[in-house]
Amino acid sequence: MLLAALMCYVALQFAIGVWVSRRITTDTDYILAGRTLGPTLVAFSVFATWFGAEAIVATTGEVYKNGLSGALVDPFAYASALVLAGLVFAAALWRNGLTTFADLFERRYSPAIGKLVVIVLLPGSIFWAAAQIRAFGQVLSSSSGMSLWMAIAVAAVLVGAYTTIGGLLADSVTDFLQGLVVIFGLMVLSVVVAGHVGGISGALEQGDPERLRILASIADGPLEKLEHIVIAICGSMVAVELISRYLGARSAEVARAGTIAGGLLYCVVGLAPVFLGLSAAALSARDPALKDLLGDAEQVVATLARYYMPTFGYVIFAGAIVSAILSNVHSSLHAPAAQVAHNIIARMKPELDGRGRLNAVRATVMVLSVVAFLLALTSERIKELVEIASAFGSAGVVVTALFAVFTRIGGATSAAAAILVGVAIWALGRFGLAWKAPYITAIACSALVYVALAWWRDELDVDRPG
Repeated sequence: MLLAALMCYVALQFAIGVWVSRRITTDTDYILAGRTLGPTLVAFSVFATWFGAEAIVATTGEVYKNGLSGALVDPFAYASALVLAGLVFAAALWRNGLTTFADLFERRYSPAIGKLVVIVLLPGSIFWAAAQIRAFGQVLSSSSGMSLWMAIAVAAVLVGAYTTIGGLLADSVTDFLQGLVVIFGLMVLSVVVAGHVGGISGALEQGDPERLRILASIADGPLEKLEHIVIAICGSMVAVELISRYLGARSAEVARAGTIAGGLLYCVVGLAPVFLGLSAAALSARDPALKDLLGDAEQVVATLARYYMPTFGYVIFAGAIVSAILSNVHSSLHAPAAQVAHNIIARMKPELDGRGRLNAVRATVMVLSVVAFLLALTSERIKELVEIASAFGSAGVVVTALFAVFTRIGGATSAAAAILVGVAIWALGRFGLAWKAPYITAIACSALVYVALAWWRDELDVDRPG
């Protein structure tokens, strides 16, 4: 029953995407939805794009294991990132008339820098998509008896096809519907669990006051905590998945207001997984049978749903998870594919007409889906995929973007050096030297390199190109 219900739900989303996509005739329609999105669609698209499987599955598990400190990054840091993106970048980037985020770097620096940004941000987007595909596979596996690898393969085919069909407009319409399903599903589960745990006060009665401190000392020290927060905020602010949402707004004011509203909605809805994680800890302390089932932290929320809800209720919960995944994975494939097609393929083949560029975007989506599927198969933890996605390549990009939008400092040499140094320092510190704060170090080094080269080349007060 559950698998059939999920397939029907996915089929409905396909139908909506096909119906809306009839209006798509060029790559610009596919990428920006004709710049027609109003504040409600922008807000729900921002919320649904960022409120993925890890916001429900991983956050509940982290809070179950570590108490409120497990919620420091998600939802609080990620929600703050969305609000800051609305305040700092949304209106400014929209007024530049960009088709993709990489266009900013093409215009401010050079076409080569635009291509470099596409390349360094692409792996992060693929990691993000892989996290959602793996989460979708876990849902399908737990509801059907399929092996995990087979379920991940089915999930990859479904999300790849779903993303290829619809562009930003179709995604925004389905984001609105899927956002409502996510909110409803989480609220239903929270109410059911609250009835068993004794409400919020019951969830907070866990015996150890240290678990109720959001800055409690767990495995990570203060520097590591700050590293996770900075990754969430800076990585999100320059994520092409987010930027593509507000670039499709109908005005700069709508871009700003919709993004801020999406961040606030994220914070409010994100409190539900926090409550569920605290409740799971309290309930498992009272119920040995439940505790035995809560072995894998990434399965805590699904276990709660199966344990306390009837089959129909669990279908609603599973629909919420799938809704979060579909919204998230669409943007994770759509936005980077748009940049690859618009800023690299279209520049290499200027003879392509609107239909040809549209086909190039869709073909790129399919290729990225295959890569994300292979990555999802080889990874073991969703949370790790998400953190790598947020950090990969973004340290130098966020520095360069701030200089590009708000100053006249620096040129193409400064930008290239800052971006490459950011990637190199983070990768060396993260994978080679096991630094406690490789991302913060990468941001600092990128900023220093940018300013130093700008000073050396006498580019501290140059006019913006174009």
